[in-house]
Amino acid sequence: MSQNKQHDLDKECPICGGIIWGRGQPTIIEGAKIVVCQNCAQHGKKIYTPQKKTYPKGSYPNQKRSVPKQSYRSSKPELAIVNDYSNKIHKIRQKNNLTQEQFAKSIHEKESLIKRIESNKAEPSIELAKKIEKEYNIKLIDEANIIDVKTDKYMKKKRASTLGDLAFIKKKKD
Repeated sequence: MSQNKQHDLDKECPICGGIIWGRGQPTIIEGAKIVVCQNCAQHGKKIYTPQKKTYPKGSYPNQKRSVPKQSYRSSKPELAIVNDYSNKIHKIRQKNNLTQEQFAKSIHEKESLIKRIESNKAEPSIELAKKIEKEYNIKLIDEANIIDVKTDKYMKKKRASTLGDLAFIKKKKD
């Protein structure tokens, strides 16, 4: 097994301690940006980062590419959907006297998606939230407040630490 594939199997969820299959879900839980399993992602705000366009080798325009500085990367805001998005969407739809079908057509989406969003079974993507914000003048996207947590000085274990381990150490220090 290659080193990269072995690394993917060793990911551990910092909340439940379970194995993270796949890439994991970047989430903000109590102000900290962490990558958790899909089950634990529902306990916080999911973070969506825009995908960069990739060019095949040799097809990238011949321009000098400058390497962005560290400060540029940290100043880029990360976007998150507000917690009560389903209520806000439902209220704005009712306020405009629209059915779910009419609302979906007005933003060029499927009615089934609007039903799932309003029943809180699905979360709108950042693109969809921007469409709804533009069309109906409501606030669905929020800048995420991120706190970088450094566990190196607290943890001396060989395996990855969980949030439960950090809470125990903090409680023990008091």
